[in-house]
Amino acid sequence: MATTVEQKRTTDDHEVAEDDVLNALRRIIDPDLHRDIVQLGFVKHLRVCGGGVAFDIELTTPACPVKAQMESQAREFVGALPGVSQVNVTMTSQVRSHFTEDREYLASVKNVIAVASGKGGVGKSTVAANLALALAKTGAAVGLMDADVYGPSVPIMMGVSERPEVSVDQKILPLENHGLKLMSIGFLADDRAPIIWRGPMVGKLLQQFMSDVAWGDLDYLVMDLPPGTGDAQLTLCQTATLSGAVIVTTPQEVALEDVTRAIRMFEKVNVPVLGIVENMSYYVCSHCGHREEVFLHGGGQRAAETLGVPFLGEIPLDPQICLGGDNGVPIVAGNPESPQTAAFFEIAGRVAASLSTLAMEESQGGGDSRGEPLLRIVS
Repeated sequence: MATTVEQKRTTDDHEVAEDDVLNALRRIIDPDLHRDIVQLGFVKHLRVCGGGVAFDIELTTPACPVKAQMESQAREFVGALPGVSQVNVTMTSQVRSHFTEDREYLASVKNVIAVASGKGGVGKSTVAANLALALAKTGAAVGLMDADVYGPSVPIMMGVSERPEVSVDQKILPLENHGLKLMSIGFLADDRAPIIWRGPMVGKLLQQFMSDVAWGDLDYLVMDLPPGTGDAQLTLCQTATLSGAVIVTTPQEVALEDVTRAIRMFEKVNVPVLGIVENMSYYVCSHCGHREEVFLHGGGQRAAETLGVPFLGEIPLDPQICLGGDNGVPIVAGNPESPQTAAFFEIAGRVAASLSTLAMEESQGGGDSRGEPLLRIVS
């Protein structure tokens, strides 16, 4: 017992230095940025008082997929220092924008994410809605813009049917549900009337959605693009200053050609392709748990490997995902503990991490090389 008391007295008398704490925290490496959190400037408000140590770790996104791991390592590494009796870690986040220039549109939005597909019927809108919700569930400020003028899905999927109001300064106020700010042509047009517009009218509407909607300060604006590589996509690439694009596909090998076209379009206009999502990837029987590859398997991942872009993950073919969208409560909002929701959270974390990496690279002088003429695509 005497030895134990003496050891405790020696430990209590040991003075804890801030440098020792910082050296311990340097052991924590960000897996995407490949540097330690001290070098990256993540450690904030370090305080040492006797044996108590407190500090914040400010991440570049609340959707960081290794947030819990970093917090655990920080407690372990600092707690092991001689003289430390208590460690208080506060995890915070400050989403960074990778835009280094002034923007004509969406100046208060830090990151604009385009969700696109080479063809219709692959569940692009479902992925866009649940990706936006997953980002919002982490604490980020998120908007969802329905850029599919001819086939708007957001009103039904998000359970919103009202018309938006106009502010005193003549800005359209986005509608809100499930913690998202929302805008769609479906909120403005008769739901029984088809949208029969030529390309220039579509482009003008999308520009209005960017310039005349009071989006406010957002960490992420997810844009649900129409399928293909037409006027709407070119308008957004030219005017929105997109942060990156997520390509949605299905597992069949035949989808590779459509994915290739979509990716090549974004590459031509210097929009980073954040990765490929394979939707309707497999089916798991709710009774026996057997996994069935309904549409074969792995086409999305093979496409990613062939084209040299990240593979973001697989989303199962599941009735609950479809029902959630039809009922206006996407699965991330309606069943947050489900494995299907977990798949969307994993994808959201990878998307957020990629955007953080882009922002960090540009802040260190990488710059923005946008501006390649669009005529090269259509000539």
